[in-house]
Amino acid sequence: MNLKKVLTWLVVAFVLFYVIQAPESSAELVRTAGVALGDAASSLAQFVGSLV
Repeated sequence: MNLKKVLTWLVVAFVLFYVIQAPESSAELVRTAGVALGDAASSLAQFVGSLV
């Protein structure tokens, strides 16, 4: 196994552990990330719209 594959599995294991140990916190983290991505997409759409 190469280092990249080992690190990938370690990250996956950590994420699963975090979700199992603190589901409320992980749900809030995902919710916050979704809102941030939505805001970024909206801002980008507004910028592109203002160019036309």
